[in-house]
Amino acid sequence: MTASTSSTTSACRHVERIQLGNRLLRRREVELKTGKSRSSIYKGVSDGTFPAPVPIGDNSVAWLEEEIDGWIAERLAQRNTTLNTTARPEARA
Repeated sequence: MTASTSSTTSACRHVERIQLGNRLLRRREVELKTGKSRSSIYKGVSDGTFPAPVPIGDNSVAWLEEEIDGWIAERLAQRNTTLNTTARPEARA
């Protein structure tokens, strides 16, 4: 199997896992949805704390809406965990 065939097979497996109908969001949409700036998005991609974009053409990328929604859900879960551990005992009752 050649390297090209191997990478094609790997890409096909990834595509199979993506649900049909999952939208691709351009950077501006990602900025609006997350409240992050362009530089913050690319810094997060670089350090692995934000989903990586998908190339969609020459000099064009987009993000899977499902992955952006997952990133937002993770932030909410972190917030809720922090709130639950720092809440006063009488506030939990």
